[in-house]
Amino acid sequence: MPSPDPLHDLGVRTGADGGRIRVWSQHATSVDLEVFADGDLGWAVERTPLARDEHGVWEAASSALVPGARYGLRVDGPAGSGHAFNAAHTLLDPYARGLSPAPDGSWRGVVLDDLSATGFDWGGVVKPRVPLDHAVVYETHVRGFSKLNPAIPERLRGTYAGLAHDASLDYLTGLGVTTVELLPVHAFVSEQRLVRQGRLNYWGYNTLAFLSPHAPYASAAAQAEGPHAVRREFAGMVRRLHEAGLEVVLDVVYNHTAEEGRQGPTLSFRGIDNAAYYRHDAHGNYVDTTGCGNTLDFGHEAPRRLVLDSMRYFAEELQVDGFRLDLAATLGRDGRTRYTPEHPLLREMREDPVIGSTKLIAEPWDVGPDGWQTGNFPAGFTEWNDRYRDRMRDFWLGDLRRERHSGRAGSGIGRFATRLAGSANTFSIERGPLASLNFVTAHDGFTLADLTAYDRKHNLGNGEHNRDGTDHNISYNHGVEGETDDPVVRAARRRSIRNLLGTLLLSAGVPMLTAGDEYGRSQRGNNNAYCHDSELTWLSWTEGERDAALLATTRRLLELRRENPAIRPARFGVFGETTPSASQMDWFTAEGATMTIDGWHSPAERTLQYLAASTPEFEAYNRILLVVHAHEEPTTVVLPTHEDVTGYTRLWDSDGDEPVDVGADHASGDRIRVPAQSMLLFRAHGRR
Repeated sequence: MPSPDPLHDLGVRTGADGGRIRVWSQHATSVDLEVFADGDLGWAVERTPLARDEHGVWEAASSALVPGARYGLRVDGPAGSGHAFNAAHTLLDPYARGLSPAPDGSWRGVVLDDLSATGFDWGGVVKPRVPLDHAVVYETHVRGFSKLNPAIPERLRGTYAGLAHDASLDYLTGLGVTTVELLPVHAFVSEQRLVRQGRLNYWGYNTLAFLSPHAPYASAAAQAEGPHAVRREFAGMVRRLHEAGLEVVLDVVYNHTAEEGRQGPTLSFRGIDNAAYYRHDAHGNYVDTTGCGNTLDFGHEAPRRLVLDSMRYFAEELQVDGFRLDLAATLGRDGRTRYTPEHPLLREMREDPVIGSTKLIAEPWDVGPDGWQTGNFPAGFTEWNDRYRDRMRDFWLGDLRRERHSGRAGSGIGRFATRLAGSANTFSIERGPLASLNFVTAHDGFTLADLTAYDRKHNLGNGEHNRDGTDHNISYNHGVEGETDDPVVRAARRRSIRNLLGTLLLSAGVPMLTAGDEYGRSQRGNNNAYCHDSELTWLSWTEGERDAALLATTRRLLELRRENPAIRPARFGVFGETTPSASQMDWFTAEGATMTIDGWHSPAERTLQYLAASTPEFEAYNRILLVVHAHEEPTTVVLPTHEDVTGYTRLWDSDGDEPVDVGADHASGDRIRVPAQSMLLFRAHGRR
């Protein structure tokens, strides 16, 4: 018989006679439950001691633990290195599913029944389960997405309900994305430094509670009704997105908490068991691999279990489709703080029948020793590919700057092609191209429009004297810093944006589009807008502030990705073998000759023809030709001759502002003009 699970049912579970609470603390000497008056969260109307079992779990029953009850914990324990017990603090249960703020800055948990017991009806709506090779991730912010949309009632703008509104769903489905990735929606607070400055944490990477949706993103009516209504609105958003065929992925921050460094607020974990929940050195000082003041210690089973229970709750009870794991290298650090892909937490995520069936996306780095781990996560994870980001930026922007300044572009075509084809030099053949989440921009950094308009960050508005935010942007302003009326500069910038979008959406791997990039959103050069909840970071919905032609281009590219499986292989091919769901790739020079080793490595080689044919497994056979030309002067290419190809139909090119629907037909061997700094996509026709 398997041994019973000592960490089962942590938090509050309700029943006919009230509820039962279970809290883990390895080092505490006493734990008391406090239940507070409905109208006064500073007045405890009941105090109940919890009893400890041999596994460090403290437990008690109380008739006052009914749905809607506000409660907290008082925990005492030893003094000394690594400990921070103080029975004067009222602490938040790490498993609280609802929250209420107390006047003194502390927090109370709110007892909630299971969602199914509250009458919420999923109405038969199921998860879309978009295959990973079809997925296009759209990274956005709950508030920022709909805050300015006039098609949404004002009371719903910037809320879960606003994201679920018909106007939002019509836009997202019309754009052609499949998977909406939300910046953090676990309950969070702003850092003390920001509060002192009169600022706030807009992005949300400062988690307070891992099982509670962030209440300020709910409508005012839901907030007034209470945490149960906030959760219901969140679940309603998920249901509506699923009805539209859209997945919901949550950006989750399990690596650290809102308690910051040792001088930060004691809200929950620090007072419950600081020595066990957080990493420490031999002297009791925090080991900080996150850059946020503290790091959760996943060498202990209970913190690992909290992460798994949180993920399972959101994936099962609230039906989300996946998780983007912030600073995921921290989640894989062992007892000696070394990263290992075999870490129990990473293994348990994959092996859990609920969590393992979701999309698992790792940000594969942190700020600790050996913190850059791109390509080193186990099978089952898709990783943010920063090598892809940097290579594509450098190819289209850095090289263009070099060519203009020195006459030599410098980086050649080979490394670009490797990233275009799925980054086989980073991800193993067993994991394949879908291990790579490709992105050119993200919430953190320049927007796509700003990447082409600014050489330097402009972050003075953040209150940190322009010291925050990366200086390694690999951007190019095309000769003028910031906004300009110069038509030549503006045209060059739009062309570069189209090239970057085309590269992203026509590459093997899983593409991620940052909200607003599809129409040219700018943050006026701010590359770290984490503390701006304003029009600087919200999406614009007025025609005058949106580039309609760029939006049409994005839609066209997404349509072409959807229609052409040769663009999105699920596996790497093996030379001389037929691999289902891989793409057979042939590479040609501008002259239509097979690319040579010298051509791959020549800095002067800036033109490439990429012929990709699908190996059908679930979809019809398909073949495309992508022509890439990255010089400032136009050129002529000879369309390649291939035994299975009889001709080509142009589907898209990056030279024009407006996308073409269907272009001219060409025969193999035809000579065609390719404009400067441009891409052309063709569908290849053949005898097959």
